[in-house]
Amino acid sequence: MSATRSFAASYLENLLLGQPRLPASPLARLNTLRAEAVDRVGVLTVPTIRDEEWRFTDLSPLTRLSFQPVRTPVRVNPADVERFHIGEANSRLVFVDGIHAPELSMVAGDSALVVANLCAAGAAHAAVIERHLARHVEFNDNVFAALNTAFLHDGALVVVPREVSAAAPVHLLFIATQKGAASYPRCLVVAESGSAVTIVEDYVTLQQETYFTNAVTEIALADRARVDHIRVQRDGGQAFHIANCKVSLAHASRYQSVSVALGARISRYDLNVLQAAEGAECAIDGLALIGERQLADTHTCIDHAKPHGISRQLHKCIAGGAAHAVFNGKIVVRPGAQRTDSSQSSRNLLLTPKAHVDTKPQLEISADDVKCAHGATVGQLDTEAVFYLTSRGLSDAAARNLLTYAFGAEIIDRISVASLKHWLERAVLEQTTQQP
Repeated sequence: MSATRSFAASYLENLLLGQPRLPASPLARLNTLRAEAVDRVGVLTVPTIRDEEWRFTDLSPLTRLSFQPVRTPVRVNPADVERFHIGEANSRLVFVDGIHAPELSMVAGDSALVVANLCAAGAAHAAVIERHLARHVEFNDNVFAALNTAFLHDGALVVVPREVSAAAPVHLLFIATQKGAASYPRCLVVAESGSAVTIVEDYVTLQQETYFTNAVTEIALADRARVDHIRVQRDGGQAFHIANCKVSLAHASRYQSVSVALGARISRYDLNVLQAAEGAECAIDGLALIGERQLADTHTCIDHAKPHGISRQLHKCIAGGAAHAVFNGKIVVRPGAQRTDSSQSSRNLLLTPKAHVDTKPQLEISADDVKCAHGATVGQLDTEAVFYLTSRGLSDAAARNLLTYAFGAEIIDRISVASLKHWLERAVLEQTTQQP
């Protein structure tokens, strides 16, 4: 075994030190999944830049640090998290360092939705959990998904019953509070036939020290279901954030996603959407706004497995300082998936000479009656646009800030939750004015 692989193995062993202290779950599947995941972690290694899918993302700063999960719940003052509340949401699940915090959570009593801690809801919803948990995000070849599953205990479970349309969004709030903590957030969202729901998956922090978040989200849409998924990553500047999300679409279902990455020293988001039946649709939009020496890596795959699928994707990166943005977007059209209509666009803005971006849009088409397009642009602010604004009385800095804000605001404007959209608009404006 090479020195690198030996070091990676010992690092993973160290991460697993706290796993045996997990309490047994009354749901047999959870216990089985944990045991299987621990076995896989023992076989897998931490990816390096020698791995094709990770060649632009060096995880060595993460593997040089030691992290352990928090087993004693931390009491958080409700006033400290009030600023993260979303006014439109009448159901909210809060997790502090990966542990469910019922005193900070609330669930609408008159709602038909199931919004509950996965561990506590296991007995009442065993059939749904058995059918979907770890069925979409596989961990056999994914070390971070395996680690998350090895620590599977608390998590967010949202089930939308058949033909139910939720008027208010469901807020899943994950709060980091402790230095050196590793948390393993887990979300399972099941939208049954004809249902509709908006999910806000939100990662925040109360401190700026180093910590590690390793998240897994699984979303299953039945026939004609609609899910609006808003994901916001606003971790501290020294944090590490790695996340896997898998979405499965049934006949005539629609998935709409907006993901925004603002924080973390190194972040990686893998989003995979499977159109598993005819007539499925998805719209995936993303924004990474980073500066200093941040690295934000987004990998997506839209898999058109059946005919008459539609997908749209727009991903934007704004990089300042010496930041590094990565985007790898793949569209797959399988044999027989005729009449697929898919488009993908990667647009990237570099604010400084030291900032850089690696973008790789991909098409893999195995059907002949399709309409697919992709494109990528990387550049700086338009000098003519800057000149136009300065000629109208704006300073050079103000003109550049306004144009940078407008570039990112196109994605923010697609968020359907008004209060969150307004907060993000202010955050993007403030961050663009701080870029050197």
